[in-house]
Amino acid sequence: MQAGSGPVALFVHGVVLNKHMWRRQLDALSDIRRCIAVDLLAHGDTEIRADQDVSVTANAKMLKEVLDALQITQVDLIGNDSGGGICQIFAALNPHCVRSLTLTNCDTHDNWPPEAFKPFVEMVAAGGLPKTINAMLGDKSIYRSPGALGPAYEDPSIERDEDIEIYLRPHVRSEQRTLDLKRFVGAFDNKHTLAIHDMLAKLTVPTLIVWATDDVYFPVQWANWLAKTIPGAKPPVELEGARLFFPLERADAFNELLRDHWTA
Repeated sequence: MQAGSGPVALFVHGVVLNKHMWRRQLDALSDIRRCIAVDLLAHGDTEIRADQDVSVTANAKMLKEVLDALQITQVDLIGNDSGGGICQIFAALNPHCVRSLTLTNCDTHDNWPPEAFKPFVEMVAAGGLPKTINAMLGDKSIYRSPGALGPAYEDPSIERDEDIEIYLRPHVRSEQRTLDLKRFVGAFDNKHTLAIHDMLAKLTVPTLIVWATDDVYFPVQWANWLAKTIPGAKPPVELEGARLFFPLERADAFNELLRDHWTA
C-alpha cells in the first residue's frame, strides 16, 4: 500500500491490524513523501511459510528485505503498538537506513507484552484465537467492546464494519493463517527489545515520540524512557486523553507533527 513520491516514509502497524490502519497518513502526507505501509509477517496480505520465523526481530529483518527489494536506502520510519517495537529493532540494527524515526505508543524495553495485553496472549495460547476472531467478524460490536479492542480507541465506532473486515478476515482465510497469528503472538518476548538496549542508547537518528496519555497498554513512562535512552530523541509530545490508535483517531494532529518532524 503506497501513495505519493519523493523520500520514502515507511509505516509499521501492530498486532492483529494491518497496513489499513495508516490510511489517513497515506491520504494526507503523499504530497511530501512516498508513503509505504507494509503488512507484518502473519498479517494482512503477507504470505509466509508454515515454519517461517515470525518473531519481532524476524519482522524487523523483513522490513530491511522489503527496502532492499525496492532499492530504497533510507526511510522516515513510523511505528505503532508492536510495530513501534519492531521499528526500534530495525533502527537499532540499521541506523544508516533511517532518516528519521517516529514512535507512538508501543512495546518498549521489558514491557513486552504489556500487562493489559497478557489476557489476550493467554487466550491465544489456550487455542481460543479462531473462535475469538470469528466472533468479532460475525458481530463487529464485539471488536469494539471493552473486552476486545475497544480500549485501544477513544471512540471505537471510528472503525466501520468494512474496516474491521479488512483487519480480521485475513487471519481466518485458512487454518494456517490463524496459526501464523498464533505463532506471532506466542513469540512475544521482551528479550528482543532488551537485546537492542545498548544500540538504542547510541541512536542519534532524529526521533519524534508522540504518546497517548490514556493508553491502558503503554503508559507515558515508556515515552519518557525512550526519550532518555535515545540520544536523537526530542522530549515526548503527549496527546492528552488519546489512546493507542490515535494515528487514526487524531490523524490531523499526528500528520502535522510528522510534517514538522520531517521538514525540521
